[in-house]
Amino acid sequence: MIKLEKINMIFGEGTPDRNHVLRDVDLQINKGDFITIIGSNGAGKTTLFNVVSGNKRPSSGKVIVNNKDVTNHPEYKRAKYIGRIFQDPLLGTAGNMSISDNMLVAGNKGFKGLKISLNRKKREYFREQLKYLDIELENRMSDNVGMLSGGQRQALTLLMMSLSRPELVLLDEHTAALDPRNASKVMELTDKFIDEYGFTVMMITHNMQHAIDNGNRLLMMDEGRIILDISGEEKNSMTVESLIKKFHDIRNKDFATDKTLLS
Repeated sequence: MIKLEKINMIFGEGTPDRNHVLRDVDLQINKGDFITIIGSNGAGKTTLFNVVSGNKRPSSGKVIVNNKDVTNHPEYKRAKYIGRIFQDPLLGTAGNMSISDNMLVAGNKGFKGLKISLNRKKREYFREQLKYLDIELENRMSDNVGMLSGGQRQALTLLMMSLSRPELVLLDEHTAALDPRNASKVMELTDKFIDEYGFTVMMITHNMQHAIDNGNRLLMMDEGRIILDISGEEKNSMTVESLIKKFHDIRNKDFATDKTLLS
């Protein structure tokens, strides 16, 4: 489905601030994969997402989608088949627009111009979809999104993303900015939408237990490289302690003091 071939990302080339963020990254993302990604700050996780989404063009290497080289395709073109949810709940919705208008735009992803309208049929459809969230937003469809809490906005962003039926979903620590209750609710909805629509997903998390409990594959990144890619029984039998030991064995580092960066 999606392949990354020898991806390198270098910032500040030729300057004293040169930073080699991604180093020869090879990765194949198969249809139906739910890949969780962990790594300490600066490991290259978000930069990897930026390359996949088209937000950043790699310094070298290729991005292949359905056997087509899309390395030079900008983000707005890839947005037709890639959905991304950020850590900041404010980034996924337009706060000065109503809930229904936000959903209308999401449901018409890829439309040309602004010749879209909210008719009765669409309004009822959106109302039924909002009921799935179980946070009573179906009774607030005319309210501006800016009136919602962070947890409500992130739940709405998840729903809007699902309406566009992307081929790949990128979850960039999408619960990290929420309080525990809302984070749990958003993660519950995430699992629900993934199960219902069969999305292919990549999820960055700093919570190693979440990385173990969710998905069918787990990647660990360090210093711009993917140093661990596990699935199946190996992933299912993994614990936080064994994951830390695995890091130590691979990198020959004492990672225990840095546990808080991943947990």
